[in-house]
Amino acid sequence: MSGFLRDARHRTWLLLVIATGATFWLRVDSDIGLAAAAGTIAIAYIKGRLIVLDFMELRHAPRIWKGIFETWLFVVSAIILAVYRFGLPAIGSA
Repeated sequence: MSGFLRDARHRTWLLLVIATGATFWLRVDSDIGLAAAAGTIAIAYIKGRLIVLDFMELRHAPRIWKGIFETWLFVVSAIILAVYRFGLPAIGSA
């Protein structure tokens, strides 16, 4: 098992599996509300960041590329959380 965890991609995979379990645990009880939604979005952000850095190999890329992808992940996560919290405005309503 220790040989398996020496590879960074394997450690990342294990963290992704654990994070998926944590997300499932958070969302089992749908009555938890905004805190569970925020936790789920935070875990999704972390998972996306791990995928971008380790599987898309941006960990050693120039800072500008890492910044673009991490900013995109953050903005999308914030928009999803805001839509969950405040709802999607009706299109065409006055």
